Amino acid sequence: MFPDFRSPKAYVSLILLAVMFIVPVVMGTAFWTNLFVLLFVFAALTTAWNIVGGYAGQLSLGHAVFYGIGGYTATLLTANFGITPWIGMIAGALISGVVAVVISYPTLRLKGPFFALSTIAILEVVRLLVIHEESWTGGSSGISLPLNIGWTWIVFRDKINYVIIAFVIFLLVLWASWFIRKSRTGHYLIAIREREDAARAVGVHTVNMKILAAVVSAMLTSVIGTFHITYLTFVDPGSAFSLELSIQIAMFALIGGLGTVAGPIAGTFLVLPIAELARGWLSALGNGMHGVVYGVILVAVVLTIPRGLAGAFGPMIERLLDRLPYLGTRPVKQAAAPASTEKHVIDRESPVLKAEHLFKNFGGLRATNDVSLTLYRNEILGMIGPNGAGKTTVFNLLSGFLSPDKGNITLLDRHGTWVKCTTPDDLAHKGMGRTFQIARPFTGLTVLENIMLGAFIDTSKRDEAERIALRVAEQTDLVKYLNTEARNLTVGGMKRLEIARALATGPKVLLLDEVMAGLNPTDVEKAIQMIRRIRDSGVSILLIEHMMQATMALSDRIIVINEGAVLVSGLPQEVVENPAVIEAYLGKEYNDA
Repeated sequence: MFPDFRSPKAYVSLILLAVMFIVPVVMGTAFWTNLFVLLFVFAALTTAWNIVGGYAGQLSLGHAVFYGIGGYTATLLTANFGITPWIGMIAGALISGVVAVVISYPTLRLKGPFFALSTIAILEVVRLLVIHEESWTGGSSGISLPLNIGWTWIVFRDKINYVIIAFVIFLLVLWASWFIRKSRTGHYLIAIREREDAARAVGVHTVNMKILAAVVSAMLTSVIGTFHITYLTFVDPGSAFSLELSIQIAMFALIGGLGTVAGPIAGTFLVLPIAELARGWLSALGNGMHGVVYGVILVAVVLTIPRGLAGAFGPMIERLLDRLPYLGTRPVKQAAAPASTEKHVIDRESPVLKAEHLFKNFGGLRATNDVSLTLYRNEILGMIGPNGAGKTTVFNLLSGFLSPDKGNITLLDRHGTWVKCTTPDDLAHKGMGRTFQIARPFTGLTVLENIMLGAFIDTSKRDEAERIALRVAEQTDLVKYLNTEARNLTVGGMKRLEIARALATGPKVLLLDEVMAGLNPTDVEKAIQMIRRIRDSGVSILLIEHMMQATMALSDRIIVINEGAVLVSGLPQEVVENPAVIEAYLGKEYNDA
């Protein structure tokens, strides 16, 4: 996957990259050469960190452990065995990948600040181990790299060679970051960062994806660490496994804009030169001044542009770039295939979802008490009941977010095989989609990208996912909002987006949880028509809805849940006239009256 170099964004980016390389070559002085080596190294480090810290939203503050592994591996191989640092670079990256798996598997299951604290602890443990193993690591005194001159050893008299290597590594890491962001993996990582439960509902194996991000980020960081420590010709535990370094690269990404491709670069190129120039101008008086500069800029950015430089100025720059000419013929997007308008008849002989004798307790509270239900092919089954009756618990049991204490749930999967309901991501792959009572869009993505998240369940190709998303957007009346960020939609738009995201997974069974709550009468009517179109496309629907008018209009059957048990089920008119249902909703006195 490569960018379309005819687009304004691509050729402007190429011009900027060319300027980055030309400036240190033209300036030629030792100061500028060293500054740009540092810029490329730290921009690459920040970009690599952004894969796990920005895209996946996992705040790793011990990332320098992989920088140190890369540097120490190459240095020890060169010093003890005379092996070129180029091979040491590869060896360090492989070791870092293995270490990342070992570290990530347990720690990435932690939430909030606990993951960040665990990464700091691991960094400190590794640093102490390196100091303790003095016989082969040099302990706290460190190791000096043999000064063999030449490309084989990455040691040069002409410093411009360091700029060339740093620039190439920077381009490699930048391309990897861009590739991941535009791929299925990048969409999945951002979905995990935004709303992990919603990501699982569209088939994302969240733990595996976070581990993959950590491994890629670790290996890239290790490669950069090998080069930088070779450039410095000396390594010691204090600088190689530095908490300050980890915080520094995380801060650059935060200032530039977390989770964006350009943000880490913007943050590095803004802050690092100011800090280095301040340190150079103030000389001995400026000892530690770079830390003050970092702090001042960080506070200013957080208070004024909390989404970072890319978040604040990115949309404006994109609008300006869109006005530039396209070099060649613009690619034409293929029109979405029309949705099927064929009406399907309920097949009472073909169940697609069965729940049998479900029990669920939360401590001393019995939330679900012997619930059984069956959903048939091409049917809309409405589930109603008073607040607190246990409807959402039943939904969570059916969709795998909760496990029943007793009972069985089976689904007729895409291949026509009955399977037990397990985890949400597994069920999404087998043909079940669901929405949530409170809409959970991925606010950092556009409407199109939100829908594509569901489409990626069956394809890894972005173009194919986009075609599926366009078709689903047509079906759910979202075409005119495709390039709008999800956070800017109305309540009705977010509800439709949730349905569209679930539909893009190609479900055979769709669970809708109060999709009409909070809608105005016009939007309710549109929602009713949309749900009928979805049913007519061959999807069986189970819906929870408090709007009785909509439930009556849509449902082929209704099941009433009260106090965690099935009170009654049957045709809509029969159910709402049932005395037991009236009593459950309005009380015995009203029923008697």
